[in-house]
Amino acid sequence: MPTAAPHHFIRDFQPYERISGAFAIANAQLGRTKADKPFLKALISDKTGVLPARMWSIDANQFRRIPTDGFVYIEAETQPYQGELQLIIASIDAVEPTADQLRELIPSSAREPDEMFAELKALLDTLEHPAAKALAQVYLDDEHLMEAFRRAPAAKMMHHAYLGGLLEHTLALLNLAAAVCPLYPRINRDIVMLGLFLHDLGKTRELIYDRTFAYSDRGELIGHIVEGAIMLHDKAQQAMALHGMRFPPNFITVLQHIILSHHGVPEYGAAKVPATPEAILVSMLDNVDAKTTIALAAARPDLNASDLGGNFTEPQWALDRTKLFRPDPLS
Repeated sequence: MPTAAPHHFIRDFQPYERISGAFAIANAQLGRTKADKPFLKALISDKTGVLPARMWSIDANQFRRIPTDGFVYIEAETQPYQGELQLIIASIDAVEPTADQLRELIPSSAREPDEMFAELKALLDTLEHPAAKALAQVYLDDEHLMEAFRRAPAAKMMHHAYLGGLLEHTLALLNLAAAVCPLYPRINRDIVMLGLFLHDLGKTRELIYDRTFAYSDRGELIGHIVEGAIMLHDKAQQAMALHGMRFPPNFITVLQHIILSHHGVPEYGAAKVPATPEAILVSMLDNVDAKTTIALAAARPDLNASDLGGNFTEPQWALDRTKLFRPDPLS
């Protein structure tokens, strides 16, 4: 690999610009053109953004030498395509990034984790029932878990896929619930708030995020939904032992149900369909934040894409392959 030069960040890319350097690669696949020739399709990213990439001349042996998810050194040209930038790769090789390069390549939340965590704890301090407060405190007192919670992404690729993303997503949900719950006086606010705090904590064990984002062995075999329900059983036992109390009947069962059902339907990974008012609200709020974040990232990314032409994005797989209308009509 050539001598390292200052990294050229994706957010600064312009159309028809030649670029070279180390980048993260994800979801690398070998496709076939209409002429039945192999080509590479992948996502190329650094901490400032992600772009689709194509390499039209590649063979199977060369493809096997690059990681499906990892780091590569590329030489490429940016190209406008249907209102978005994409990369056309001329050459690609696997690369082992330095520690400094890793900090440039792994995306992270724009907000400081400690600031977000303090805001989250303040929202959890509004829990009222002693059982809810005791259970939340057992989680908060687990320093190893909370450190992972502050650092973990919310997903490998979908929404909030950056360091601190899980905390940012959870905090957004708690703020949403704090605003929405007063509109429904018969909803149990403590259950909703606690359910949102707990619903994705299994991702701290499902995902690996010290280098590239990937699934751990436990993530592949168990997954964050079941992991979260198992974790809740263990934390409930700790809380009752520490506080010398018995939890109300069905308290833990209802919270486990929220974790198991928050993806809504089995085709999206839910173990159960939401079957309490609180589980329904948690699932819908989770969907609101996830899909809105995906839509904004696709239609209005933090990139200078206003002059690329085209009012619609590429079909968004996470949004039922919908093409999103880009312009804000009032801006």
